Order: sequence, then C-alpha cells, then structure tokens
Amino acid sequence: MHKSFLVWAAALGALAVVLGAFGAHKLKELVPPETVSTFQTGVTYQFYHVFALLATGILFAHVPGTQLEWAGRCFIIGIFLFSGSLYALTMLKATGSVGLRGIGIITPIGGLVFIAGWISLLMGVLKIKA
Repeated sequence: MHKSFLVWAAALGALAVVLGAFGAHKLKELVPPETVSTFQTGVTYQFYHVFALLATGILFAHVPGTQLEWAGRCFIIGIFLFSGSLYALTMLKATGSVGLRGIGIITPIGGLVFIAGWISLLMGVLKIKA
C-alpha cells in the first residue's frame, strides 16, 4: 500500500505543478481574478496534501496500520473532491457553462475528507511505539 501512496503523491505533485503553471500564466486571460484565486486555492491544497500523502506513504512503509492506510486514502480522495471541484468551478466559469454550479457543494465535503485524513494520520502516529 505504501508504494501506491508514493506513486499517487508523485503523480498528483506533478499535476499540481502543471496546474499551478497554467494558473499563473494562462488562466488570467480566461477568467476574472477571483476565479484565478479559487483555482490557486485548489492547487495550494493539492500541494499540501501531496506532501501529507508522501509522509503517510513513508510512515506506512515502516509501521503499516489501518489508520495510516485510511489517512492516505482520505488525502487522495480529498484532493479529487476539494481541489477537483475548485478546478471544475473554474472551468465552468471560463467556458461560461451553466447548470453545474451546484458542484461547489463538493468542496466542503472534500475539506471534511482532508480533516478525516489528518485525524487518521494522528491516530496512526499515536499508535507507533517509540
């Protein structure tokens, strides 16, 4: 399981760099500044949780446990829900699409999944015998 967390961390980290570069250089031409800020929030949280996933994968390699496994899963799911919904909202704004504005409800759900990941990581770390 730890290898898959490390693979996901590497792939999602690379994607965050690509999306961050797009947001910094091209997105400004397509959407208003507040939408660029929304997109940047998604990139920032993706990066934070890539590093959390990386740490979880390394810890899991040395002290595997259910809590660490769930932490990794939550970080991956949270990135897709939280950051992914912000990217989708930005895309909708850029294309002038209507109808899927309700997708914004997914963002706080992703935030709750991130919190669950951090709590799972805490529980996993507390179980480590020093």
